[in-house]
Order: sequence, then C-alpha cells, then structure tokens
Amino acid sequence: MRKLLILVLFVMYSQSTMADTIVTDSTSRSTTDSTSNSTTTVKSPPPSAIAPAVTSINNDLCTVGVSGATQTQIFGLSFGTTTRDMNCERLKLAKNLYDMGMKVAAVSTLCQDERVFTAMMNAGTPCPIDGKIGEEAKKTWDENPKRRPKEVKSDK
Repeated sequence: MRKLLILVLFVMYSQSTMADTIVTDSTSRSTTDSTSNSTTTVKSPPPSAIAPAVTSINNDLCTVGVSGATQTQIFGLSFGTTTRDMNCERLKLAKNLYDMGMKVAAVSTLCQDERVFTAMMNAGTPCPIDGKIGEEAKKTWDENPKRRPKEVKSDK
C-alpha cells in the first residue's frame, strides 16, 4: 500500500512539473511610429499554500482558531489549530454555577483569577476558602499565602 501511495505521488508530481510553458507575445504601436515588442514566458504555475479556515461554528465555545501558510518554489506548508480561552471557560463555569443557585461556588470560581482575588480583597469581601466566607476567609487567606492565585502574565 505504501509503494502504491509513493507511486501516485510521484506521478502527480511529474505531471505538474512537465506542464507546457505559457508564452505570451504582445506588440504595441504609438502615434510616433515606434513599436515595442515583448514576450513573457511562464514555465510553471505560481506555487500556492493556502491557510485553512479554522472556525468555531458554535459561538458558545471558548476556542479561537489559528492558521497559517508558507510557500517556497519547492515546498509549501499550511497548518491550522484551535486554542482554548481559559478565562472564557472560567466565566462560563461561574455563570452556570450562579444560575444553579451556587453563588459562593461561582464567586470562588472567579476568584481563581488573581485580578478578581485582589479586587475582592480590596473591596473587603475576601474570596471563599474551605467553606469559609467573610472574616474567617480573610484570616485563612492571611495564614496561607501560598494558596493565593498566581499572577497572570500579560503579553507586553
């Protein structure tokens, strides 16, 4: 089977390289009796690598499509993939928990982001921890600084 695949690829490649050349002749004359002749010869079609369209049909997904392509005279390469948006997933999880009446769990999910955690602490309403809220939670956070969420690094 592998030999058959190699043979098919070889035949396809050889047919494309033995394509007829395209020759275009043109002549133009101006009112001052001068004549210009030009000949254009194209020996092969221009190579093309086309980047695939990577889309998410459903707008309820937390993914972003990324694709690209590059081409040389001999080799072409195209690729496509999706990447997960973790912040989008966190927001959807928190919304679903809140809609089910789990308000403390929703806030706790949002507090996994260092920015939200800091905002909650600055507002005097510390994030829940180990089932504790309010002053008990603040005391637990102060006793366990290693359990705080990590700072998010931005692409600057």
